[in-house]
Amino acid sequence: MAITRRSPLDPYAVTPEYLATRNAALHIPPAQFKNIKFKSDEVYGIVVDIPMGPSILTTMVCFINGAANLYFNAGGEYTGASTRYKGVVQAARNLVVNSNPLKEISKRTSSFPLPTTGTHYVYMLTKRGVFKAEIEPRNMTEDDKEKRVVYYLYQQVMSALRTAQMKDAQGGAQA
Repeated sequence: MAITRRSPLDPYAVTPEYLATRNAALHIPPAQFKNIKFKSDEVYGIVVDIPMGPSILTTMVCFINGAANLYFNAGGEYTGASTRYKGVVQAARNLVVNSNPLKEISKRTSSFPLPTTGTHYVYMLTKRGVFKAEIEPRNMTEDDKEKRVVYYLYQQVMSALRTAQMKDAQGGAQA
């Protein structure tokens, strides 16, 4: 029996697998990227919780090496596209390396709640800790420039992942 949200203020129903995968992504150590040079205060990974309706929550995970994956609260996922598609790698790296200005206006956190409304939660991983920003898509024109830039960049990653997904469905044409 599926658990549904009764109110927009209720948390999203999630599977244990989703929570474990999301938690693992939020705690990927920087040593995982030892072949890539970055400073201790630079972002090496980004985790974005994206509400996509009353019952669907997507978490996008991107790293400095170009890896980009999607995880869904009901347990589904789309992973591995960065091993097949350069466009995904380029978009993911672009997001990560250009998120440092947003990190500068964000707050350090050790708590990783799920969103309950349409607000997107952006977690930026650095050697010095995790920083959190909240992006409200409905108020994007009024938001800080740093938030607008990162929002645009993760929409580019989503687009690259969607293109990769469509190519996979057509037999895996390489790009």
